[in-house]
Amino acid sequence: MTEAKQDWRASVFNRRMVICVFTGLASGMPLYVLFQLVPAWLREGGVSLAEIGLFALVGIPYTWKFVWAPLMDRWVPPFLGRRRGWMLMFQLALLLSIGVLGAFQPAQDTAVIAWIAFAVAFFSASQDVALDAYRREILPDEELGLGNSIHVQAYRISSLVPGSLSLILADILPWGSVFWITGAFMLVGVVMTLVVAEPESEYPQAMGLREAVVAPFREYLQRRGWQGVLLVLGFMVLYKIGDNMATALATPFYLDLGFSKTEIGLVAKHAALWPAIIGGLLGGGLMIRLGINRSLWLFGVVQVLSILGFAVLAGVGHSLWLLAAVISFEYLGVGMGTAAFTAFIARETSKVYAATQFALFTALAALPRTFANASTGIIVEQVGWVQFFLLCAILAIPGMFLLIWVAPWREGRS
Repeated sequence: MTEAKQDWRASVFNRRMVICVFTGLASGMPLYVLFQLVPAWLREGGVSLAEIGLFALVGIPYTWKFVWAPLMDRWVPPFLGRRRGWMLMFQLALLLSIGVLGAFQPAQDTAVIAWIAFAVAFFSASQDVALDAYRREILPDEELGLGNSIHVQAYRISSLVPGSLSLILADILPWGSVFWITGAFMLVGVVMTLVVAEPESEYPQAMGLREAVVAPFREYLQRRGWQGVLLVLGFMVLYKIGDNMATALATPFYLDLGFSKTEIGLVAKHAALWPAIIGGLLGGGLMIRLGINRSLWLFGVVQVLSILGFAVLAGVGHSLWLLAAVISFEYLGVGMGTAAFTAFIARETSKVYAATQFALFTALAALPRTFANASTGIIVEQVGWVQFFLLCAILAIPGMFLLIWVAPWREGRS
């Protein structure tokens, strides 16, 4: 018993888990800039909901990062090593590109802003390729679930900067200053990259470019078979589509209900963040007892039910206590579902081809956020907020149906 406790403590309280905290902070912050801070800035600047919804298309690099991931596996930068070299380059690029955003006017420079936001998404997606591979290489198999859960919760904590602090600062500072302050938080990732050690790589050194592109996909196909691959890929696209669409226009939704930016920063974001973190930690604990498969079933049901809370809020209107309650419950489900979903993705990857396979799976998971979310503004303007959230709840069901094949309940301990 004492030995088991020591093993548990060694798995939780170690340097690798601390590194996972910092990879989550560095990875999450740019994405929340694009999908929380930029929409609020555009809405205040007079940009329509339809145009803001289309801004989700700047996230295309998140869905295509697997295309250049083999190059990041194959080629090593001349400094810091295979993983840390790429991490540092893209973190510095993110700091600069986020800061530059605030130099433009939303209504007059929408096209320029869209291109810069696209560059931010490209740098962010590329950083994710390196960070995910780095995390996969430093974590032993028995620590994958916990390490990725910690990464996800730190990822969510990073939303406090663009989704809370930056919105509050926008009430007292010009937007140009707000974006440079926000971009400066990427220094957290820069310091982490410079301090940590480069992991030992199992990547075949003699592999040519063509083999570097083909080998990760061939390995997964041989392991899963064509039917298994198609089912898993379909599941990764559909499992969180309802949740992603429901939260795509969260900040404009709150603004349309009459909440101020300070109320959103102080109430809405915290009501979302902390339940998501609690849900993630609770989900991590339950996964130990239930296994990944059964967790995906239970947490998926919670996600479907919790999306309906937004429809209730849309019907009631401006109410701070209801806003906090609805968001808390919805993000409790999001935290639990994301913890299980990320653990599932980690379980599917090969350590040898970590960058490419992890990039492929997370890119597929990002498809709804990019393409389905692009239609959210148009849908809301056509049917209204209540019907929109009901539609999101319905769209969450097909991904649950695929669990019958990709994560059977009776194999819950796997």
